[in-house]
Amino acid sequence: MSKGKTNILLTITILGLIALSFYISYSPLSTTVQLVNTSKQQIVNHIKSMAEIHYNDNYISADQHKIDVTHYNIKIDLNTKEQEIIGDVTIKGRLLSNDLHEIDLNFYDNMQIFKLKVNGQNSDYFSPKETKLVIPLNQTIKDSFKVEIVYEGRPQREGFGGLIFGKYKGKSVVYNLSEPNYASTWFPCNDLPTDKALMDMEITNDTSDVSVSNGILVDSTTNGSRKTYHWKTIYPISTYLIALYSADYDRFTEKYVSQDKSDTMTIDYYAFPQQLKDAKIDFSGHAQMIDFFAKTFGEYPFIKEKYGVAEFLWSMGAMENQTITGIGANFVGGRNFFKDVYVHELAHHWFGDAVGLKSWKDIWLNEGFATYCEALYYEHLSDKRALESTMRSDFESDFSGTVYNPSSLFNTTVYDKGAWVLHMLRWEVGDSTFFKILRTYYNTYKYKNASTYDFENICDEVSGQNLSKFFDEWVFKGTGDLDLQYGWKIHGGNSADTVLVDLHQTQSGYDTYHFPLEIEMKDKDDSSVSNRYYITSHDTTLTITVKSKPTKVVLDPHSWLLANIEEKK
Repeated sequence: MSKGKTNILLTITILGLIALSFYISYSPLSTTVQLVNTSKQQIVNHIKSMAEIHYNDNYISADQHKIDVTHYNIKIDLNTKEQEIIGDVTIKGRLLSNDLHEIDLNFYDNMQIFKLKVNGQNSDYFSPKETKLVIPLNQTIKDSFKVEIVYEGRPQREGFGGLIFGKYKGKSVVYNLSEPNYASTWFPCNDLPTDKALMDMEITNDTSDVSVSNGILVDSTTNGSRKTYHWKTIYPISTYLIALYSADYDRFTEKYVSQDKSDTMTIDYYAFPQQLKDAKIDFSGHAQMIDFFAKTFGEYPFIKEKYGVAEFLWSMGAMENQTITGIGANFVGGRNFFKDVYVHELAHHWFGDAVGLKSWKDIWLNEGFATYCEALYYEHLSDKRALESTMRSDFESDFSGTVYNPSSLFNTTVYDKGAWVLHMLRWEVGDSTFFKILRTYYNTYKYKNASTYDFENICDEVSGQNLSKFFDEWVFKGTGDLDLQYGWKIHGGNSADTVLVDLHQTQSGYDTYHFPLEIEMKDKDDSSVSNRYYITSHDTTLTITVKSKPTKVVLDPHSWLLANIEEKK
């Protein structure tokens, strides 16, 4: 998801609030030209709801880890007038344990189940309760299973929405937001991010509407006033990334050519007709973005399918559904104000979609990575100054909670401090090692799932260092920022042989940080000399030999540290 960042044309009173918003990338809100119809109170309420979203630990049972879903065949018939669906879902999978007596799935109990079969046999002994569907197993079932479920109902709205029926300019728009655990509001599933599976999706709606999902379009068939679109994935997908968009879309495309020139992939864009002109401006440029990330991390992971962007009605951000990003209509304005949102969602296809998280405690591996990718892209387009300014825009003086296992899933600690962790890791190990770490991490866990501990191990292996202290300080244990006070004085009289720099850490979120520190000294002619020092103690005095008498001492001049630095005279 993406957390759209505020830039201009928003009243000063809202600026601080928008800084807390999220791309559910959910990326931070970029510019607010398109938000003039959104009241301040709506923004406040939405930000609060996002910041308070937690993962329900009771949502998944122990037995759900003992099955491996290999394929979903999802058929959804949309009744936009009644805002209801008829679902026909077949789930194939393997049993990972011999002692299972039932299959536990996630499915909201407001849906009415008309038929349920297990391995072709009708079953009347299933038990839907709240978000659980418990299906008894016949003693003869020891290895594989096939569950067929036919149901009907109005999807319950949860979290960021679930499956939502809306209207744009008087015309129907249907879309979903399933992160983190709301896929089961509209189809039965094993809603674990680690249980990736292949998928076929058939969406039926009126012939006036175009229906879009993940993967490649197999075919479309018309039956009277109804039209069915059949989409198929050839790469595994997590349930929260499964997409359904159906609206009166206009489609346009561009092409991306793979790094080895062996594949030409279509980039599909789906825009509301009233915004087609603006969408052609804002959506353009994805081929160049994909090319940059492919060069930086490795080839686009879904090269045999597609990349796409579809408009939907979520007013506060975007969602990185695998191969088909949803972008809020408020973020289509024809002026390229929201490029950070588009970059963020695309970056998730490397980090979040291809490399999935092992648990929601690791959400920063999705959002922190995608947020830092914004900075990397602006650095690519411009220079190091663009990197610095982007990171400064993600700076907070006091982030709350830890990056790992955060107090809420979609807060600025996850997004912005997560990005700062990567920025400081880059400063810690050096550019060449840092980018080798990211490429190795991506290639090792592509189409799989990784934890923060897995990422730490990759960092250790590639760098040849033990980075456990770094991860304790910034990811697992430390909260907030580094607070650093300093003073300096010339030692040695007029000859200015040495300068003494006194450092004092004052933060409360972690006792003593260890970090590389750049110190720049400027003389009366404004020429400067910079050196790097490694700080390992709470209070430190550095004795620095100089050639000319400094008039100014600047710590961390290029913003590599998540630090509040104050000079004490």
